[in-house]
Parts: sequence; C-alpha cells; structure tokens
Amino acid sequence: MTPEQWESLCDGCGKCCLHKIQDEDEKGRPTEVLYTSVACRLLDLKTCQCSDYANRWDFVPDCVQLYAGALARLDWLPSSCAYRLLYEGKDLPEWHPLVSGDPTTVHKAGMSVRGRCISERKARSLEHYLVDWPDL
Repeated sequence: MTPEQWESLCDGCGKCCLHKIQDEDEKGRPTEVLYTSVACRLLDLKTCQCSDYANRWDFVPDCVQLYAGALARLDWLPSSCAYRLLYEGKDLPEWHPLVSGDPTTVHKAGMSVRGRCISERKARSLEHYLVDWPDL
C-alpha cells in the first residue's frame, strides 16, 4: 500500500485520539484498557480530525503512528477501527467512507466521537470520564 492508501483506511472516527488508562499487573504486563471520553487537545471535536496532523508530534510527542508492523501490539485500537479490522481479516463496515463513498457516514452511523467527548484542555482527572461504549 502507498502511504496515501494506508492513510485512507482511517474512517475519521476520532476514537484512537481518546485518552486511555491501562494499568499493569504485578509482573508488569498490561491489563485491560479503560477508555475515556477525553480527547487529545489536537482533536477537532466537530470534525473528529487532528487539527495539526502533520506537526502532531511537536505538540503530542507520544502520539502513536499506526503502521502495519505495529498492529499486533496495539490492542487498544477500537474494535471498529479499519486498521484493526483488516489486521484481523475482517471486512470494512458499510458506514466506512471507503465503502460508502461519503466521509460523513461514520458520523451518521454514530460511530465517531462527535458529540461524545471533551478536550483534555477542559477535563479533570481521567477517571471521571471512563466510558463503556459498545463500539470501542
């Protein structure tokens, strides 16, 4: 895949830009991922797109770049994520922009974080914003 094709897999849901909490067990192994409704400060809460994607590491040094070789380790990716779905050998859902031909279907289907999150600039402790959305 070309870099452009790889990037086009992103459905624009914004879920990967939500803060997560993951503890470690007594042996230092990661435990269950807890999702929050707190978004990275660069996430545009209306479009669910990064407001400065090209320069995001200047502002968020721990922002994760998704690439095929890393998918096995990224167990926190939402179950609806196209990268995860393809890694697992599954088809893209009908609301995915590559299937529907419409970049707004992810929002119309209720699969994005639009209207469901708060910027980290306004949030308090992450524990106050734990969510259990079925599509995470």
